[in-house]
Amino acid sequence: MKLPNQYHLTYCTNIHPGESWDEVDQSLRTYVPAVQSAVASEQPFGIGLRLSQQAGEELARPAALAAFQEWLTENNCYVFTMNGFPYGGFHRQVVKDQVHQPDWTTPERLSYTQQLFSILAKLLPSDMDGGISTSPLSYKYWHADERTREEVFEKSTNHLVQIVAELYQLRQETGKVLHLDIEPEPDGMLENTQEVIDYFNNWLLPKGLPILQQQLGLSSEEAEVCIKTHIQLCYDVCHFAVVYEKPHDTFRRWQAEGIRVGKIQISAALKADLPTEEADRQPVTQAFESLVESTYLHQVVARQTNDQLLHYPDLPEALKHINEPDIAEWRTHFHVPLFVPSYGVLNSTQDAIREVLNMQKETPITRHLEVETYTWEVLPKDIQVGLAQSIVRELEWVRNLVN
Repeated sequence: MKLPNQYHLTYCTNIHPGESWDEVDQSLRTYVPAVQSAVASEQPFGIGLRLSQQAGEELARPAALAAFQEWLTENNCYVFTMNGFPYGGFHRQVVKDQVHQPDWTTPERLSYTQQLFSILAKLLPSDMDGGISTSPLSYKYWHADERTREEVFEKSTNHLVQIVAELYQLRQETGKVLHLDIEPEPDGMLENTQEVIDYFNNWLLPKGLPILQQQLGLSSEEAEVCIKTHIQLCYDVCHFAVVYEKPHDTFRRWQAEGIRVGKIQISAALKADLPTEEADRQPVTQAFESLVESTYLHQVVARQTNDQLLHYPDLPEALKHINEPDIAEWRTHFHVPLFVPSYGVLNSTQDAIREVLNMQKETPITRHLEVETYTWEVLPKDIQVGLAQSIVRELEWVRNLVN
C-alpha cells in the first residue's frame, strides 16, 4: 500500500511456506486479499514477492505469468519488490548457512537473479521503481584466508556488473528502473556500514567502471551513476541492530558515498543486558536456550564491558560463553514481531525500528518498506492470533508510526 511521500509498505511473502509456484500462488490467494481488505481496502496493495529458484522458473512460463498478471489486476495488487536472497528451500528443513548457497561467485546465483528480474520487469507498474534483495555476496565462515576472500569479491563483482549492464539496457528499452539490493547480514561477506563502503570503493566501482565504459559507451561519471542506480542496498533493521550499528550514522555515511538504499526491511532482533553475577544471568541464559532450533542461523554478537564486539555464528556456540564476566549485552538474529517491546527477560530491538521510521518520515531514505517477521512463536500465547491477522497487526503498527 502507498503511504505519504509516495512510498510503499508491504510484507515479505517468505513467511508463507512453499517452494513451487503453485504453493506460492495458493498462499497469495489465501492471505493477500484478507490482509488487503484490512489495511488497504480502497487502494492498490503492493506485494513483496519471494520466489525460490524453482518457483521463479515456473512463474516465468508465459501462461503462468499471464494468469498471475490477471490475478493482480483483478485484485488491485501490484509487485514492486522481491526477495531473491534464499535460492532454495526456506521452510520445514534445515536452512542455516545454506541460505547463502549458491552465493554470488556462482553462475547459478546469477541466472536465478536474472530470472527474477525478467519477471519483475513484466510485473512492475510503469510509474515506480522495482528492487530485488539479495545475498551479501557469500558467507564469511566459508572463506578463511585473504586469497579466497579476494576470489569471492572478484567473481561476485563480475556477476554484479553483468546485472548492472542488463538493467541499464532494460531501462533504455522500457524506461523502468530496477535495482539489485544487496542485504548485509551478520557473518555475511558484507555485514556492516564500513564493509559496504569498502566493497563499493575497492571492488565494485574500480572493477565495474571500465567494463561499463567499454560495453555501454558510458563516461566514467555515467558509469558510476549507472552502478549506484542499479546496485543499491537492502537495509534490514534487525541485521544492523544485531551488529550494534546506529541507523543515523549508517545512512549519513552511505549518503556521503552516494550509496542508495533500495529497500528497508522492517524487522526486530532480540537483545538482553547480562547481569554481572552469574547466578543473576540464569533467567537470561534459560530464555536464550529455549530459542535454540535447527532451521535458521541465529547469529549472536556480544558486547563486552569495554564495548568490543564478539561474534558467534549461532546460538549453541554462543551459549558456551554466556557466563564470561566481561560480557555486558547479547544481541541475536531473530525476526520477532515488531509491536512487542519485550519477551520476558529478553527485549526487542524495536527502538531501532522507531529510529529508522522517524528518519524515513522526516527525510525519506527509500520508497520501499517491507515488514519481514517470521518468528511468531515467541509471542505470549494470549496474544497469538491467526497468520493473516498477525500480518495485519504488523503493517498497522508500522503505518501508525510513519503517519
